Amino acid sequence: FNISDDTIKEMNDAKRGHIIFTKDEMDKLWKNIDKPYVPIILMQCYSGWRPQELGLILLENVDLKNWTFCGGMKTDAGTNRTIPIHPKIKNIVRDLYEKSEKLQSKYLITCTDMTTHRNNPVLTYDKYNKRFKSVVQQLGLNPEHRPHDPRKQFASMAKEASVDPYAVKLIMGHSIVDITEKVYTDVS
Repeated sequence: FNISDDTIKEMNDAKRGHIIFTKDEMDKLWKNIDKPYVPIILMQCYSGWRPQELGLILLENVDLKNWTFCGGMKTDAGTNRTIPIHPKIKNIVRDLYEKSEKLQSKYLITCTDMTTHRNNPVLTYDKYNKRFKSVVQQLGLNPEHRPHDPRKQFASMAKEASVDPYAVKLIMGHSIVDITEKVYTDVS
């Protein structure tokens, strides 16, 4: 069993505590949606993807008709899960989709902003981490933010919006241990 360096870094990052974005920070992100990689951070906040999962979403698994995307990794519960695309990020997803189509990329997110990545345009955890930190610095967000924080943001916003807790677990790729919910309940 071979674990990539990106996966090890992501797992170590996930072990530390995470913080949500303040209302002011979320407002800053939305006001700066035209800046590189801000849309991807917002997409993560409204979808709950793990940082490394973002870069591995295949274009063929993005359904712009039904507004869902499929992907995931790490656990049985996290692999091949279908996630609804929140109305607030539909334009972001559509724009990324169209950009990737033009570039003939098989991934929803194609990393094209640095010449050193021309041979490998896949958005890896390392690449995302660097860009995430750059956005945090450029926008003057809390410097303690890390690439898993948008997942906590998603879970927190979902709870605040009274989203069914089992649906949140399914979206985030967490296992459901309650036998009734896991075996006898289907959540759409």
